[in-house]
Amino acid sequence: MELAGRTAVITGGASGIGLATAHRLAARGMNLVLGDVEAEALELAVTELRVAGAAVRGLVADVRHEGDVVALREAALAEFGGAHLVFNNAGVGGGPAVGSSTGVWDWVIDVNLRGVVHGVNAFVPHFVARGEGHVVNTASAAGLGGVPGMGAYCATKFAVVGLSESLFHELALRAPGVHVSVLCPGFVKTRIAESARNMPAELRAPAEDAFAAGAERIAREAVAAGIDAAEVADAVVRAVHEERFWILTHERLALRTTESRLEWMRGGPAPGFDLLSAARP
Repeated sequence: MELAGRTAVITGGASGIGLATAHRLAARGMNLVLGDVEAEALELAVTELRVAGAAVRGLVADVRHEGDVVALREAALAEFGGAHLVFNNAGVGGGPAVGSSTGVWDWVIDVNLRGVVHGVNAFVPHFVARGEGHVVNTASAAGLGGVPGMGAYCATKFAVVGLSESLFHELALRAPGVHVSVLCPGFVKTRIAESARNMPAELRAPAEDAFAAGAERIAREAVAAGIDAAEVADAVVRAVHEERFWILTHERLALRTTESRLEWMRGGPAPGFDLLSAARP
């Protein structure tokens, strides 16, 4: 896909991978529509991009609500005449498989999975109608292999990988000019470990047991040791330009995780997991 003069819509666009990718796409000449649940951060991001010369519109949007995602599409149509790329990037962390409340599960599923579904439903018919477009869905290396202490997060990221693969095959049959990528990074220096800041107030509570608290601490350390969001943004832009499905910023980890599952399925030992190793590319 040629990027100059076209329009990208990015959810979770006010920080982290979303904002870094916005800067990279703006440098390639793309117009931008950014959605984010944090109004103040969004305003700062839009100002920063405009100072850098970008054509950008920002909307406060909670991807849990389909109407908010549809509003991003309508903003792209009104401001720039259409959309060519949607980056379904908004996401939150989640707790362990055992001990996370139903409310926490609902919140993580609504953001990480339904948010992607809403993006697909809002934008893919528009892309199909015009015969071109690109969808990038943010999953994770945790969508390729289960991780202790991250059951809710892993469940949604596995689902995003499955959704993306199915969407790839459907579009290959019905709209070959519309492309799909799935982003599966290891740990990246973002605020994902602080995502409880956007959790509904009634769900916020410290970890109730030592296992959950320890997993949360290690995850924070791994995020702090991760790669820069700009590196992920570069990989996203390359994949869109080259129309590649898999975006593996931590390729060694992704391939070994997949190989270990295959060995396990064939009767080998269950995979071990060193969480901190997921911070290294």
